[in-house]
Amino acid sequence: MADAAELARGLLTARAVRQRAGMMLALARADGLTHWRLDERALPALAERVIATTRAAYPDLAIPFHARWRHFVVDGEDWWDNEERALEFEDAADRARCEIDLAVVSVLLDAGAGPDWRYESEHGPVLRRSEGLAVASLDMFEKGFFSAAEMDPWRADAEGLKRVDAGLLAEGFKVSERNPLVGLEGRAALLNALGRAVDARPSVFGRRGAPRPGGLYDHFRRIARGGPLKAATILETVLEQFGPIWPSRLSLGGVALGDCWRHPLIATGDATSGLVPFHKLSQWLTYSLIEPLQRAHIEVVDVDDLTGLPEYRNGGLFIDGGALVLRDPAQAQIAHAPGAELIVEWRALTVALLDEIAALVRARLGMDRASLPLAKVLEGGTWATGRILAREKREGGGPPLDIASDGTVF
Repeated sequence: MADAAELARGLLTARAVRQRAGMMLALARADGLTHWRLDERALPALAERVIATTRAAYPDLAIPFHARWRHFVVDGEDWWDNEERALEFEDAADRARCEIDLAVVSVLLDAGAGPDWRYESEHGPVLRRSEGLAVASLDMFEKGFFSAAEMDPWRADAEGLKRVDAGLLAEGFKVSERNPLVGLEGRAALLNALGRAVDARPSVFGRRGAPRPGGLYDHFRRIARGGPLKAATILETVLEQFGPIWPSRLSLGGVALGDCWRHPLIATGDATSGLVPFHKLSQWLTYSLIEPLQRAHIEVVDVDDLTGLPEYRNGGLFIDGGALVLRDPAQAQIAHAPGAELIVEWRALTVALLDEIAALVRARLGMDRASLPLAKVLEGGTWATGRILAREKREGGGPPLDIASDGTVF
């Protein structure tokens, strides 16, 4: 019989996320959930909305993967990936290390910003929410906020990350009483923990100098050995190497479970019963590592093994689109903790229904998983349609539910 630690490691996979989300969907189909009713009749219309959004953004259906890099493109201009930038790197490996540094920091800073925060970049536009957080993190990265090497600002290294505090982030995000940002202390603590984790594992992160997240490039190159690298392997590595950075939540057999929460109806008959993993930020990071690795000539395969991301844009798609209906509408007016049963149900159903939407979109377009993987449906896609529906439903386009974020989940 598997011991608790082995069972825990089984939860640190995309497979477990998809399986447990499927269990939640089965409960919803049997009308057995406490907080939500499922109306699958709304899914075909939602799929059509996703297709319309996708065709508007990508008329030729040449859709990139859903990744942090898309948020660095503003008004059609890519503020990171351009010819002038490419000239700054010694070689493809140097660029990959830099881009992994940027991706890791930017994704970890990507938890919800709250409704009132804005970011006016030096490039001009005033941005909000995830796009604003992305551009702010890019600006900070270029200025050396996360580097301990004065002559090498375009990096995030262990020493630079460990010295980040809420005041430094407030400066970078341009936070004030009139421009508040949710979870500032939580974000700083997460970057500090990242610095300590990177520093503690020089065999992974520091084989070519000072330990840095970008050392993952060399680690993945060793794993791939000149062959393809599975997306699930990237995720499992991210979860293993960065597991210590997450705030203390649930653990099993001494293994921290990260973005994993309890729900009493998910019964498995073993020590993992009642546990529902999501690994949202870790999967978002995994999606965002694919392109830097590909540019550095590491082939990444089986991207569709990853799941959809259970956050408020994708989740809002199903609430605002009528597929998920609260049994008690008053719950929409209450702030919920990330571990609340209602939120766990919503996030799990989001993961499962994103697979359902992807299948409908592919069937309508005459495409398959190879030509239209989930990562492209998300980008095309579900995230943008969720934002459009939010703007139609609510002034300011905020989420349909109020989550009490600590800056490390949403």
